[in-house]
Amino acid sequence: MNPKFLWYIPNTVEPGHRGDDTTADWGSIEYSTDLARTAEAHGWSGALLGTGWGRPETFTVATALAARTTAFEPLIAVRPGYWQPAQLAAAAATLDQLSRGRVLFNIVSGADDLGAYGDTTVEPARRYARTQEFLHLLRRLWTEEDVTSSGEYYQVTNSTVAPRPYAIGGRTHPTLYFGGASLAAERVSAAEADVQLFWGEPLDGVAERIDRLAVLSEEVGRRHKPLEYGLRITTVVRDTTEEAWQAAEEKVSALAAADPVAWTGHRRAVGQQRLVDLAERGEVLDTCLYTTPGRYGAGGAATTWLVGSPNDIAIALENYRKLGITHFILSDTPYKQEISRIGDQLLPLLRGGHG
Repeated sequence: MNPKFLWYIPNTVEPGHRGDDTTADWGSIEYSTDLARTAEAHGWSGALLGTGWGRPETFTVATALAARTTAFEPLIAVRPGYWQPAQLAAAAATLDQLSRGRVLFNIVSGADDLGAYGDTTVEPARRYARTQEFLHLLRRLWTEEDVTSSGEYYQVTNSTVAPRPYAIGGRTHPTLYFGGASLAAERVSAAEADVQLFWGEPLDGVAERIDRLAVLSEEVGRRHKPLEYGLRITTVVRDTTEEAWQAAEEKVSALAAADPVAWTGHRRAVGQQRLVDLAERGEVLDTCLYTTPGRYGAGGAATTWLVGSPNDIAIALENYRKLGITHFILSDTPYKQEISRIGDQLLPLLRGGHG
């Protein structure tokens, strides 16, 4: 299949996210629309919209952006503890119809400010079990009529979603992305996700996880089309390799100056800990995977970076593609500037089958 290239919109009202130097209008419809339209204009299929209590509500923002764009696909991050499956199924199907099939979902199981919105499912094993039930029921509600289900976490009786999701080609519902590196998380992906998202691990780590997920898919009796794979990572791209590494080192110096003892080894989710531990293997892994940012407080997709010229990064991402990665969610800051730079310099190489 043709790879999909998405950007990232942090969806926050606070300026300075991951070093972005924009000081005004964060969280406004004008600023978010500008980012989405810039992504559209520079070759991106859409963007992941961040989620979290105390930030703009993600589904609402995605709806506004879909109305103000023509091709932009919002990858909407949602939490099972925040939504009931039938509520999300109906809202999603409606937005999917209104946008003519542009809706994508990233299902998030990680901890948030759960008590603030009344979620009492705190223990990780129960959260993942709930997520699997959520995804299974969501699929049924999108594709079946008169759905009745009495699970451990959710119950519906004679539920039919109308309108249905937008059908085009073989697509019957929005693509469901899911992340997580623990065994419990991977079993959820193997059973019910469409796309397993990885953070920026080296090639050998990603290959190992893809192999394990293929085995898990058999073990859990996967009933859907084969699981697809995605990479969510920061990409520091400049005209030359030297300029890129200079920029990356300047960014890390700023992180270190802000919090020089940030890397303290405190308890993290399995996937985040895997990234932080990579620094012990070396500062640069594979061809250009920079592990040092995680030592100084960079987290999530910013823990490791791919650094280099457009050609360097194209080769690195092509190596991931050869492992089976077909969904790429990239970003760097300042967000708007890098949407244009990376879209114009890197995406043509990737779509041209570089490597």
